[in-house]
Amino acid sequence: MISAERKVESEDEEFKMEIKLLSKDKGKVRIHVKGSTAAEMNAYRRTILDTLPAMAIDTVELLENSSALYDEMLAHRLGLVVLKTDTESYFIRENCKCKGVGCARCTLNLTLEAEGPCIVYAEQIKSKDPAVVPVHGKTIIVKLLANQKIKLIAHAILSSGKEHIKFSPGLMYYQGYPNIKIGDVKNPDAIAEICPTKVFTTDHKKLSIKNKDMCNLCMACVDASKGEVEVKGSETDFIVTIEPWGQLSPIEMVNGLVDALHEQIDALSEEIKKLK
Repeated sequence: MISAERKVESEDEEFKMEIKLLSKDKGKVRIHVKGSTAAEMNAYRRTILDTLPAMAIDTVELLENSSALYDEMLAHRLGLVVLKTDTESYFIRENCKCKGVGCARCTLNLTLEAEGPCIVYAEQIKSKDPAVVPVHGKTIIVKLLANQKIKLIAHAILSSGKEHIKFSPGLMYYQGYPNIKIGDVKNPDAIAEICPTKVFTTDHKKLSIKNKDMCNLCMACVDASKGEVEVKGSETDFIVTIEPWGQLSPIEMVNGLVDALHEQIDALSEEIKKLK
């Protein structure tokens, strides 16, 4: 279990946020957040999607391409290859000393050379930096027939989802934490069976909650019970899912989220000062 608290004191009340880890499976993390608002959750979601930096191939120099794909199509497929990201070693181009020209601090060169007949996979891309490599090695780039060749140099940069979705490191999505009330259910076995996430169980023909955290507010139980089961999402407690594509780990995404919010708040404070 992971727990954390945040307190904000005012004249009227003390605000406290609590966080509890619900599950972690193949990199995807689900947490229970208590004491927040949908507006705050959405701010976190948009920051992760739009602001966190990640590496992706930006431009491609095609030295040879006799495959069935046009140069533009091949470059597009390369741009969507998910690259493991090292945010400590690279700068976003506009923040780099080279002022966007392109140097070792902000640009990484990768090469790919293959000759058919074969299927070319992302794992065949060679990187000069072992910390930045394709995450999903079996991603198919192109199929080459006999005597067909590709030879290219790809340039990967650090950027964010505001520039292009390929730079976004993953998703964050949320729902209200379920509040479930069970009345005089006439068909408990049917309700337990119809729930797609197996929230309910039956004991001596009585319906009870087995795993409330798995409820996704689909309302199938409400419809099947004809209103004897009531489900409502909380407006202050949320189930949050963080699902990375592979560039960053969930903890790196959360740390980046905190840093990005601090930068945005500082920037807003400076703009407000200018108005005074």
